[in-house]
Amino acid sequence: MSITNPPTSNDACLSIVHSLMCHRQGGESETFAKRAIESLVKKLKEKKDELDSLITAITTNGAHPSKCVTIQRTLDGRLQVAGRKGFPHVIYARLWRWPDLHKNELKHVKYCQFAFDLKCDSVCVNPYHYERVVSPGIDLSGLTLSGSGPSGLMVKDEYDYEGQQSLSSSEGHMQTIQHPPSRPVAPEAFSTPSMLPPAEGSSSASTSAFSSIAVGPTNAGSSWTRNSNFPPTVPPHQNGHLQHHPPMAHPAHFWPVHNEIAFQPPISNHPAPEYWCSIAYFEMDVQVGETFKVPSSCPIVTVDGYVDPSGGDRFCLGQLSNVHRTEAIERARLHIGKGVQLECKGEGDVWVRCLSDHAVFVQSYYLDREAGRAPGDAVHKIYPSAYIKVFDLRQCHRQMQQQAATAQAAAAAQAAAVAGNIPGPGSVGGIAPAISLSAAAGIGVDDLRRLCILRMSFVKGWGPDYPRQSIKETPCWIEIHLHRALQLLDEVLHTMPIADPTPLD
Repeated sequence: MSITNPPTSNDACLSIVHSLMCHRQGGESETFAKRAIESLVKKLKEKKDELDSLITAITTNGAHPSKCVTIQRTLDGRLQVAGRKGFPHVIYARLWRWPDLHKNELKHVKYCQFAFDLKCDSVCVNPYHYERVVSPGIDLSGLTLSGSGPSGLMVKDEYDYEGQQSLSSSEGHMQTIQHPPSRPVAPEAFSTPSMLPPAEGSSSASTSAFSSIAVGPTNAGSSWTRNSNFPPTVPPHQNGHLQHHPPMAHPAHFWPVHNEIAFQPPISNHPAPEYWCSIAYFEMDVQVGETFKVPSSCPIVTVDGYVDPSGGDRFCLGQLSNVHRTEAIERARLHIGKGVQLECKGEGDVWVRCLSDHAVFVQSYYLDREAGRAPGDAVHKIYPSAYIKVFDLRQCHRQMQQQAATAQAAAAAQAAAVAGNIPGPGSVGGIAPAISLSAAAGIGVDDLRRLCILRMSFVKGWGPDYPRQSIKETPCWIEIHLHRALQLLDEVLHTMPIADPTPLD
């Protein structure tokens, strides 16, 4: 069947599939594309007018008007093709229009009656009934399709590596920001802390790589060597990327040791803690096993899914038992594999390397800020082989001081406002200023402690891109308490104590 003579709904499925395959964009593998198109054509064989509309739309590249092309909506809204799940309108829009599409970039045209977002029982998968909308301020020209991973993997396919650098959602309260490796990194390249080279043509995390001259103390009594003192706000995008590429090891051209950054004084003269972090493992909202403490003499710790005894620089989750473990949790645990490596650098900065074959999802206020997001406003998807900074002690300390000072000043001002001691038109009865200050005065110790904690989910993500809204709905995750940061918080609270928030009467 030639492209100039398109088939009709009366032709054999094989002829229709062959014709539609000729128009695919190449972002998906040929096998996956064929399975997806075959599945769609079979579903439409009894709806000849819609099948004709699909053929017309695809073979004319949308030049001719076409009707909705619908399939039944599934319970979770996703379509399974070749063992992978994805949103149906996204699957077919990638096949025939935009191979590097992220699901949150699609907006339906006004005349589409069964668009995915309309929540009808049927979903329109006509690619020409959707438009690609890019978040403001993001330049699509800089986006490229990475060839470092298998092609054709769905955004929602959490067990697989996405071979593309997708943009993140700008809709809703939270978004998933993706952190793929720029190119394959040999695990042994970072087996011990070493001096890092200058970043070469990478994005914002590479900017942070500039400030990450790795030191890696060998014992708890080592003198601190500072890593970072650059401005707190780093441009969130360069060349349209929200991704942070891992720094690479080079045999030469390291930052010279006389660089002033390497000799910054420690934030505090308080001795280093005996343990640099403690790690608690959770399944859904239940902690499983004892909290694992990592000695300061082990700056690098591995958290994996194997069943070897834990100890020192290795926390093995596979040997932990839970009588309430479900089959879904058991399946997810099988994919933890080599897990992740956490590395403490300098006085307390933390880097993560994903050793697993599957992505991990991280809640990190540092990465939020690097991406230009509000704290807690994003989930960060870190891909296999990616090596990325997730915590900056100096930035955290500044944030502690600012929030504690704000809370203290707001509490004092709130008390004055309630007493009617603030002059001006808003001071009548003290009510209006008290209410306006209540949010700032509501910052408590728990809010500041969150600055010192990292959370990381294995295999399964959460947020608007996934069925789970909270990390406590994911099957296996860890919470990492950073002890040096908690030490600094204790010092901040001693110098400017804040009371736990109390509601206004």
